[in-house]
Amino acid sequence: MKPAFFVWAILIGISCLQAQNTTIKSGEKLVYTASYNMSGLMTSFAEVVMAVEKVPEKNLFHLNCTATTYTKWDTYFKIRDQYQSYVNTSTLKPILYYRNINEGGYTKSEKYIFDYKNKKVQATFKRKNTPEQKKEVAITLNTSDAIATLYQLRNIDISKAKPGNKVTLTIIFDQKEYEVVFNYLGKETITTDALGKKECYKLAVYANTNKLKGTNANLIYVTADEKKIPVLIKFNIPVGTGQIKLKSASGI
Repeated sequence: MKPAFFVWAILIGISCLQAQNTTIKSGEKLVYTASYNMSGLMTSFAEVVMAVEKVPEKNLFHLNCTATTYTKWDTYFKIRDQYQSYVNTSTLKPILYYRNINEGGYTKSEKYIFDYKNKKVQATFKRKNTPEQKKEVAITLNTSDAIATLYQLRNIDISKAKPGNKVTLTIIFDQKEYEVVFNYLGKETITTDALGKKECYKLAVYANTNKLKGTNANLIYVTADEKKIPVLIKFNIPVGTGQIKLKSASGI
């Protein structure tokens, strides 16, 4: 597997930094099962947890995403990833972002401080066995981090979209800005353990990166209601294919 593949597996959403948050609230917790295609069989190997907590006495949400391999897979490829974003509760614009990954012994840490007034991010990052580095990255007013983007998706009105409608957004990842295009494909019914059968919006994602492969091969399904909960993500990356499916949901 390739380091940090998890974030590209979940980096599928629609961002609109001007949208007001009417959906996300403190206490929400979504738990997913991550599966990988091994010798033609979709095999569950990790758990992904996304949680929202209000920061006391601050107008901020703490968005916390973790990815952890099940114990029996740790000897094969141990994953302990954490992505954290502190965002404005009204706009979901990120203020501070942390990323700490440990995938098969490869480690990396990042910290981004967003300065929209001056259109820049102060980045601090460290890779395994290398000194800590600092870098200033120019951004646009609509640039976001990967985790905040997933929550911003849920405040977008997709109900009026027609198949073929596209939205382009900019995300900062590995100290670089990436343009990501999202294509609305229509509706599809998805069955999950957490919510049963749900009609969902089906979205395909394209990015100017070699980390995502195929046409309409990287997909996200969000419930076709006011919550727009991601229930299924399918990914096709250089090292293979897999999916992340909702297992349980609370506080929604």
